Amino acid sequence: MATLTSPSRPAPAYKWIALSNTTLGMLMAMLNMSSLLIALPAVFRGIRLNPLDPVNFSYLLWILMGYMLVTAVLVVTFGRIGDLYGRVRMYNLGFAVFTAGSILLSLTWSTGPAGAVELIAFRMLQAVGGALLMANSAAILTDAFPPRQRGMAMGINQIAALVGQFAGLILGGLLAAVDWRWVFLVNVPVGLFGTVWAYLQLREVGERHPARIDWAGNLTFAVGLTVLLVAITYGIKPYGHAQMGWGNPWVLAGLAAGLIILGLFVWVEYRVPEPMFHMGLFRIRAFTAGSLAGLISAIGRGGLQFMLIIWLQGIWLPMHGYNYTQTPLWAGIYLLPLTAGFILAGPTSGWLSDRYGARPFATGGMLLAALTFGLFLLLPVDFSYPVFALVLFLNGIAFGLFGAPNTTAIMNSVPPRHRGAASGMRSTFQNTGMPLSIGIFFSLMIAGLSASVPPTLFKGLTANGVPAPVAAALSRLPPVSYLFAAFLGYNPLGTLLGPRVLAALPPESAARLTGRTFFPSLIAGPFRHGLVVVFTFSIAMSLIAAGASWMRGGRFIYEEEVGPLPAGAPEQDRPDQAGPAAGRR
Repeated sequence: MATLTSPSRPAPAYKWIALSNTTLGMLMAMLNMSSLLIALPAVFRGIRLNPLDPVNFSYLLWILMGYMLVTAVLVVTFGRIGDLYGRVRMYNLGFAVFTAGSILLSLTWSTGPAGAVELIAFRMLQAVGGALLMANSAAILTDAFPPRQRGMAMGINQIAALVGQFAGLILGGLLAAVDWRWVFLVNVPVGLFGTVWAYLQLREVGERHPARIDWAGNLTFAVGLTVLLVAITYGIKPYGHAQMGWGNPWVLAGLAAGLIILGLFVWVEYRVPEPMFHMGLFRIRAFTAGSLAGLISAIGRGGLQFMLIIWLQGIWLPMHGYNYTQTPLWAGIYLLPLTAGFILAGPTSGWLSDRYGARPFATGGMLLAALTFGLFLLLPVDFSYPVFALVLFLNGIAFGLFGAPNTTAIMNSVPPRHRGAASGMRSTFQNTGMPLSIGIFFSLMIAGLSASVPPTLFKGLTANGVPAPVAAALSRLPPVSYLFAAFLGYNPLGTLLGPRVLAALPPESAARLTGRTFFPSLIAGPFRHGLVVVFTFSIAMSLIAAGASWMRGGRFIYEEEVGPLPAGAPEQDRPDQAGPAAGRR
């Protein structure tokens, strides 16, 4: 039988040390992720590789998606290891690994494809550190704070994540203009300080239950989720003459194999004596409903940032006089109302959920999110920015209302011994929902663009003197080519036509084709149709998430419902759920 390692009682000030350090960790991880999005053109120029070359598209895709894949696969394992050997120990290691990955990224020495491979490998090392941080930060906060203050703590922690995400959009643009290596180096002082501070100040205050590692569960989960997410990643990539890869036999086989192996993982977890993830937690209604709501909300909003950036960078900003090279930085600035809404709602909803429970705030947040996606549907492509900013602000409020209460309710609902695994599974649902959402959003958008852009593009190019064979070849390019061109701050037609074709055209035609209005006007109508499809999907996901959130029941805290373990009773006699009344108070 496993021996219980009793937690030490922390000093009253310790909870603020834990909050500040975990907040710093979340800020660093999200700042790095979003700043890289904006700096990618400078990074690829620095390693002398064109990300829009069809041969190099896989490198671009893996730099964007590889980090999400690794974190999604590892957070449950790291959360469970934290339960066994110490959550603070795993968290501290995460800070150190993330910082080491940042240093290596800034020192990338090769160019061309070899440089891209190095970037991908070091990003995945960073993701290992990010997974260690994400898997254990919520559990550390839950251990450090009393139940009545956890919502407030989670709210501040998640605000740091979103602030880092959108501040990185601005910082990435500023640093990339100096040197692309600074995008990674900026993490190093923060990481070094956070690592030293974590090792000196954080300590284990939660329960630890030494046990055997569930190797079968770890292996089946890692392999199954990896195969599934790799298949989704390659589903976005064109295959043969198809605009996307969903007809690729390897993608279809990967989807099927991933689901089968994950089914095997569930079978294993029900049969091993010390599972990686205790499936009995799903008998707690508050845990199951909150986890499902988190997954569905991530699927509904994960691709939103990409769509909004493409909308701004590919259409709205050029129409309003911005050069394509300036659009990444200004897109980050114009998206700041989203951050402001989250900052306003996050800690407030967390604090209120400590008193009244998560259900009204998390459910209300998802209903408001559905409303804001509906308002996005009503906006024209060339919108009035104050109206757009208001909708962004309301969308930030919506997800601020949902985030902290939902996370707090999940962590409050589980036994202390399973907090690391529960935190890891919560992060896995969120991190799996993100690439799923990106795959779905891009697939829906590309399906809409494929039907109407090719004939319009061919007509517009030939009318401006582009030879018919060249125009026909460009019109058959997959929409993902010019979507990523706009996303990366390239002039889409200037990049796709190339200097040789442009030099052969009359100067006025070349200027018109590569000007600020030709491509936005060309793509505006089809893009608007695509936005209708993706935002309708987001409305549906938000409503489903609202329903799942409502099903969690009333306010439920495991320690208060179950109470302390009776003196002298074996640890396994403690129930893993609060019985039929769980989540119903």
